[in-house]
Amino acid sequence: MSDWYSNIHLVVRWLHVIAGITWIGHLYFFNFVNVPLQGALDDAAKKAVNPQLMPRALWWFRWGAMITFFAGLFLFTQLYMYTPGVGFGPSTLFSDPAGGLTDRAKWILFGMTLATIMWYNVWMIIWPIQKRLLTGKVPAADIPAVRRRAFLASRTNTFLSGPMLFGMLAPSHYSAMSAGALLLAVGLGAAAVWFSIRASSSVGKLA
Repeated sequence: MSDWYSNIHLVVRWLHVIAGITWIGHLYFFNFVNVPLQGALDDAAKKAVNPQLMPRALWWFRWGAMITFFAGLFLFTQLYMYTPGVGFGPSTLFSDPAGGLTDRAKWILFGMTLATIMWYNVWMIIWPIQKRLLTGKVPAADIPAVRRRAFLASRTNTFLSGPMLFGMLAPSHYSAMSAGALLLAVGLGAAAVWFSIRASSSVGKLA
């Protein structure tokens, strides 16, 4: 493997991981910290806090998602759709000798599918709605329904994040793909998020 290939892979993978941490970290902040916080604030406090907090948090959130998404597409192309010295086309990591998908490829495609849904929710639903809310462009009568739509998109992303991360990590740490493993990834991920949401309103309180 040539040095340029290895070096580019290292830099983009590092960028993918750092941006992913930023994205998912802010996703968890919004769902596990900010949702209970907003419920505890009165209207005056929200008007004082949110114009300072939300634009900054949403900036890191949405651009973390964007960089994660496109760095991930680059890595997928480099690893699964390119072979050094051969050129573009399915690599041995993507196709098995019989011409089918490898288990590694199945896992990464599973993770990528969920990540794509999450990216769409961020850029096409959550951010446009939050931008309209923060700039006062939503009619007062529509605010509850609009907020609800953004909330549901964010909650969906939170529940998808566990299985998505499993799918991204499985190719390197758990290459075998089966229906049982897939159900386990989805079940454990959803359960972890559900318990975290349940606990979010009570943890961290000072005695």
